Amino acid sequence: MNKPPALLPTGRAVLLIAALAPVALLLAAAAPGAWIAAPALGGALLVLVLLDGLFAGSLDDLRVIVPGDAEVGEPTRLTVMADLSRTAPRPRPEAALECDPRLSSGGRIALPLAFSDGAWGGTADLTPGRRGTGAVSRIWLRWTGPLGLAHRQATRPLDAEVRIWPNIAPVRSPALQIFLRDAQFGMIARRIRGEGTDFEALAEYEPGMDRRRIDWKSSARHARLYAKEYEVERNNQIVFAFDCGQAMCEPIEGLPRIDRAVTAALTTAYVALKAQDRVALFGFAARPEVATPFVTDSRDFARLQRAAAKLDYHPGEPNFTLALSTLAARLQRRSLIVLFSDFSDPTSAELMVENVGRLVDKHLVLFVVMTDAELAQITTADVTDMQSVAEAVIASSLIRQRALVLQRLRHLGVRVLEARHDQIGTRLLDAYLAIKREGRIG
Repeated sequence: MNKPPALLPTGRAVLLIAALAPVALLLAAAAPGAWIAAPALGGALLVLVLLDGLFAGSLDDLRVIVPGDAEVGEPTRLTVMADLSRTAPRPRPEAALECDPRLSSGGRIALPLAFSDGAWGGTADLTPGRRGTGAVSRIWLRWTGPLGLAHRQATRPLDAEVRIWPNIAPVRSPALQIFLRDAQFGMIARRIRGEGTDFEALAEYEPGMDRRRIDWKSSARHARLYAKEYEVERNNQIVFAFDCGQAMCEPIEGLPRIDRAVTAALTTAYVALKAQDRVALFGFAARPEVATPFVTDSRDFARLQRAAAKLDYHPGEPNFTLALSTLAARLQRRSLIVLFSDFSDPTSAELMVENVGRLVDKHLVLFVVMTDAELAQITTADVTDMQSVAEAVIASSLIRQRALVLQRLRHLGVRVLEARHDQIGTRLLDAYLAIKREGRIG
């Protein structure tokens, strides 16, 4: 059963009570016989507070509409509606909700309510900062009396949860849908046909075609030039592998790196499924945690999104030896392995480089890392004191060491993609299409 609203003094009432204290002292000093006036004033103010609270009105109904699903980094709307009766002319109701910190920083949501269509209501836009399940557990509602000296406050427990999924907004974007709309005859078709390695057909040679594709024997038989058309291999295996360790869980522009990596991977995975390739996800930290079977149809894309939602955040260092050896054992044929990872120094990257190098013998490896914008800002910031000088020197050293690690990976035959967090999705998609065009996966 819901408890009746409590009656509490407002900040205005507290200030008035505090202002009466020096008045009472002045009265006691000027006219000791009139000391009774001070408690009388206090009592009168207390009565006013009580009456103001009683005339504040009552709460008939309180409803909270919580979205069942949301995507990390994407705003979602929460709505509070209240029915107040016999209220003061301007009750100014306010609501506060207790929630999981995934939904709102500090675990608190506050919003004012406005009167519209015969009821009080208000909305708050939440931007989840991490994946998982975020609970909204309690709500407080308060409204003031006609004098603004007291307010009534009601509290209700809530049993609402928001499932926070990986962000696939780029998949729904009009730009990508236009890109995929005419898959048979549009951009993908042009990139698939004519630039691959599998022979498709002979076509009459036209100016602009690669002369190395002229079939001289067929041209001699038909007394005109014919060129070979090739088709990019389909049914390739693509594995998106995620390092879920400490470095990837650090935020960049408000979101963990792992969540930005998941968004980029799912966008490319969607395009790959449309191009009839096979896609799997693999996540690891101290040990492998997520390993999906290969998905072959774009209608099963939701399975990849659900699997990506299970990638957890870990404070420790990842075990590259165990993870990449496990991944290699699962793959029975040559595959494209897209590895999302990050590192803070060459020492922590040593095992990563060694184990990634072992994959290159049998597989094509694309290493994806996001540019460390914080280090770049430190190096370009104005130098004002010795502290800023030291920070700039250390940041420059870390950037050089980072470049050396990436160069080592390139020497091992690993393709390296380094880009800003807001460009990683498009850059990864371009890299996938370029690799597919070259026909080096199968």
